[in-house]
Amino acid sequence: MKTIIEPFRIKSVEPVYFTTKEERIQILENAFYNPFLIHADKVLIDLLTDSGTSAMSSNQWAGIMQGDESYAGSSSFFRFEKTIQDITGLPIVIPTHQGRAAEKILFSILGGKEKYFVSNTLFDTTRANIEYSGAAGVDLICEAGKHPSIPAPFKGNLDTVALLKFIAEKGAENIPLCVLTVTNNSGGGQPVSMQNIKEVKAICKTHGIPMFIDACRFAENAFFIKLREDGYADKPIPEIVHEMFSYADGCTMSAKKDAFANIGGFLAMHDEILAQQCRNMLIMTEGFPTYGGLAGRDLEAIAIGLTEVMDEHYLQYRIRSIEYLCNKLIAAGVPVMQPAGGHAIYLDAKEFLSHIPVDEYPGQALVGALYVHGGIRGVEIGSLMFGKYDDHKKLIPAQLELVRLAIPRRVYTQSHIDYVSEVIIEVFQEKEKIKGLTIIEEAPMLRHFTAKLKSIE
Repeated sequence: MKTIIEPFRIKSVEPVYFTTKEERIQILENAFYNPFLIHADKVLIDLLTDSGTSAMSSNQWAGIMQGDESYAGSSSFFRFEKTIQDITGLPIVIPTHQGRAAEKILFSILGGKEKYFVSNTLFDTTRANIEYSGAAGVDLICEAGKHPSIPAPFKGNLDTVALLKFIAEKGAENIPLCVLTVTNNSGGGQPVSMQNIKEVKAICKTHGIPMFIDACRFAENAFFIKLREDGYADKPIPEIVHEMFSYADGCTMSAKKDAFANIGGFLAMHDEILAQQCRNMLIMTEGFPTYGGLAGRDLEAIAIGLTEVMDEHYLQYRIRSIEYLCNKLIAAGVPVMQPAGGHAIYLDAKEFLSHIPVDEYPGQALVGALYVHGGIRGVEIGSLMFGKYDDHKKLIPAQLELVRLAIPRRVYTQSHIDYVSEVIIEVFQEKEKIKGLTIIEEAPMLRHFTAKLKSIE
């Protein structure tokens, strides 16, 4: 196979800044071992997130100049609306300033005490918005998704047997929504099959439970379906995408992922009554329904990006570049989520740092080691992010202890990725030197964003 090249040319560049290892040791200590507290200009390769960090295209930048900033009835909104309607088939489109704003509105309306939102796996802000409403978020990941080192084609699937059991136990009337996250971010960026989407929809429809798609990475998921699921190899991506959304009652999306935008998101749905409630809250918290907290220029950029992301040359490059890094790590014996996901590499921190117990946060310790060794910033997706405490303040660990290295779209080249692999492999070879961490300060919700930790000597 020939080398898969980047399907774009670089038109503008931004310098990166180099620090020494000694400087990074001090920077990490000053940031209390939390990558969110490190100043961005002290990071060499920033893989903290793929959200809002992508490079926009020349067409998107041109669209920004055409943005209509009218408070009401902006022409940019109507282009934004029509693009989403055409892609998803969902008739009602409500813009928000980003994905978590869409979630806040939706779960504030549908949530409440003694209610349950079921999902394949909920991400951090999604779960937090559910819990803030008084409801509980329940992850029902399939069995294959619980085993990082064992490859399977669709490890992001929701366990339909577990879903039926949960409905029988809690009652459908107490489950206001089922959320399918595609791809499954907390579960290693793994895709959800079309068959699973169909099956989950059938179960939800039988029990009168609406099903929404968390569509942040819908195009990447569609490409995995094309690659791995029978009957889809010859179907174009827009057709696969349209079928995915045809089973949904609605969706939320952060446009900061698969729309390449630096800001933005939306709610889309069929239910006009629910939509009216959402618009009412939107006006109070985000803005008028034809801008929803966004500038007209952002609406233009999102509409263009949503179309660009379905280009198969781009998606082939995107998925292959993640696979390239994953395969290099596997060859070196590094424990990593297999197969490669759509937007990130997920290191299995529990296996990588098997000498560090989960209550000393091996994922966070590994994040710090990668920064010190090579200036790479990642994020822990484990017991710091998702852990809870029991009545005796003992940690209830997360199901997986992962470190996510999210690759921004159209930003880094192969030499950057080769450098990342070299740093990870070198850290793995010296892993016994890495020490665990303890929390010295934390917030009651979403603690991983602001928590302060110290090394355990």
